[in-house]
Amino acid sequence: MFGRRTSKGRGGAAAGGDGADAGGAGGAAPAGGSPERKEPDTAVPRAAVPVRRRPGRFVRALVALTALAGMVAFAVVLARLTLEASPASVPLTHSNLTPGRSIEAYLGRPAFVDTVKQLGGNILLGVPFGILLPLLSRKARGFLRVALLTAATMLLVELVQGALVTGRAFDIDDVLLNTTGALLGYVTVGRRLGRAVHPRTRPRWWQRRRPARPSV
Repeated sequence: MFGRRTSKGRGGAAAGGDGADAGGAGGAAPAGGSPERKEPDTAVPRAAVPVRRRPGRFVRALVALTALAGMVAFAVVLARLTLEASPASVPLTHSNLTPGRSIEAYLGRPAFVDTVKQLGGNILLGVPFGILLPLLSRKARGFLRVALLTAATMLLVELVQGALVTGRAFDIDDVLLNTTGALLGYVTVGRRLGRAVHPRTRPRWWQRRRPARPSV
């Protein structure tokens, strides 16, 4: 009887110990399974849009003054070419308010040299606008702005020609050809020079990216 009680006590103690171990193990692990670990947010922030540095004020002022001097010199040449009276041309001059009429007449001439001189000369006359305007100011950059400024200037010249200068007439095709030349000058040279002298200090609205939202 004594031996059975002793063995029973030891067995109960062992069982109790096993239960304690099991209970301890059960307390360490939650009922739902292994605990989930939250990984740190490793989202890579988006790179900012690179912004070019502007040249110094002295450089920009020097370029602007040079462009202004070039524009004045071009205005003098333009006045001599377009605002000088030509009494001998009075019987041959006539106003043109219909776009394309004079260009069609130039192309229909048998003399190829005269055609190139008339069309090419008017186109070349507008090229300096496309080169010098972007150098004067950053606000003068862009296809639409260059076209509008050139067209407004040449339209004024044509109006003065037709109203005040003998042997000269208003021609809307000259304005169109001059504007085409300004856009060619802007695309080939003026746009690059304007970006080099007056780079953007802020990204454009479509280049601005929103900061990434932190993951929950």
